[in-house]
Amino acid sequence: MMEAWETKPLGQIVALQRGFDLPVQSRSDGAIAVIGSNGLVGFHNSVPTDVPIPGLMVGRSGSVGEITFWDTEYWPLNTVLYVKDFHGNDPLFLSFWLRLFPFKQYSEGVSVPTLNRNSINDVQFLLPKPDDQRKISIALTAIEVSIRLQSEILLKSRELKRAAMRELFTRGLRGEVQVETEFGLVPETWQTKALDDCATVQTGVTKGRKLTDAEMVCVPYLRVANVQDGHLDLSEMKEIRIRRSEVDRYRLQAGDVVLTEGGDFDKLGRGFIWRGELDLCIHQNHVFAVRPDRTRLLPEFFAYLAQSAYGKAYFLKVAHKTTNLASINSTKLKAFPVLIPPTLDEQREIVEILDTIDRKIDLHKRKHTVLEDLFRALLHKLMTGEIRVADLDLSSLARGPTEEAAA
Repeated sequence: MMEAWETKPLGQIVALQRGFDLPVQSRSDGAIAVIGSNGLVGFHNSVPTDVPIPGLMVGRSGSVGEITFWDTEYWPLNTVLYVKDFHGNDPLFLSFWLRLFPFKQYSEGVSVPTLNRNSINDVQFLLPKPDDQRKISIALTAIEVSIRLQSEILLKSRELKRAAMRELFTRGLRGEVQVETEFGLVPETWQTKALDDCATVQTGVTKGRKLTDAEMVCVPYLRVANVQDGHLDLSEMKEIRIRRSEVDRYRLQAGDVVLTEGGDFDKLGRGFIWRGELDLCIHQNHVFAVRPDRTRLLPEFFAYLAQSAYGKAYFLKVAHKTTNLASINSTKLKAFPVLIPPTLDEQREIVEILDTIDRKIDLHKRKHTVLEDLFRALLHKLMTGEIRVADLDLSSLARGPTEEAAA
């Protein structure tokens, strides 16, 4: 394929033109998209003259090099360079191709980087023929469509989980009569127990202590960054030096519910379950480890309860708040009013329902990641001719990876 490609300066591939002024106060209600350097910023009721459709815009000021492709009428602001003439090239292909162009290397200014089109017009590029351009566009568009589909499924699955938690923790499994508490409606037959009555709350090790080298060991530890809302991110585990005699004091056990002491208001008390992913791991002092009495409270049930609107309402009410952050201490956590269904079996059934939804969310997160990695790899390889577009199975690309491939 490479023999059919041509080397051309950018100015012969596209004619770039600075966009048009349109202050916010001058815009009128309408359906015409107003495009700035970072994409859609509003709407208007008219368009400038001689603006081609579809439109392709490059961030000129501020978000230099950001690419926006628009297939209906639009108003390109003066913060973008829009393509006035595609010179016979495929617009959609160019929207992918220009993502690899190092625009920022040609920008000027520090506080507000700005791109001058005259500085890039003479840069030479290897360009495929229009027929290959269209085939490459089809391949990359198929993957982007699959990525958007996975994003939509993820959004709906997360909405389903929130709705399920709201129903399960307010009506139980049988649509019970509800009673009002200061943290929301709860099933009438469920008891309330302080967390300290049905679990042990373990605090973590403090970093930066001055310790002697005697009897010291270096062990992995769980940081706030590892503890996310509803899952643990163990992709980067760091180590800390502590006394050998302290290992058992701070050691995590499989089934511990780990919760952060603070963060943004909507992430207060975030966390989930430590499942013994490492043989030995401790936790820092900004992460609590809750160890339920399994004869009365299942770890998974408490983890989901803490994530629920009921749990969030409690944490937010008792937290120490600053302008942007909130935090809880071990005393407040121990006083958490745990909702206890009449039987452990009911706890298990609720956990099974929410676990099923979580598995669906995890599957589609992994599919989304696989597709994004595939898109980035193909974008580079197709644009450099390393892979021939004729060798791609476009029908399989449109379907996306199978569940086995994403697993």
